[in-house]
Amino acid sequence: MEIRFNLDPETQQPHIYEHGVTEEEVAQVLNRPGEDRLGSEGSRVAVGQTLAGRYLRVIYARDPAPDIVFVITAYDLTGKPLKAYRRRRRRKRT
Repeated sequence: MEIRFNLDPETQQPHIYEHGVTEEEVAQVLNRPGEDRLGSEGSRVAVGQTLAGRYLRVIYARDPAPDIVFVITAYDLTGKPLKAYRRRRRRKRT
């Protein structure tokens, strides 16, 4: 799967860098999401854990071309949203 990233207009770097997230971490979540659901305005939301154990929420859109996604942003999943995700994952296993 090819992954393209939303670039910050000032730095021309992927927007995810502003949240301390790397391209590799995004790829790890997109390749093995714990959840992947419909977002707003045609986007999708993937939530998952990186190989290092970090929980991320990745907002992305599918490209019309096959096997290409455009990552809008990605950031840490913390607090109540993280607790709710873990609870859903526990329920799903049983």
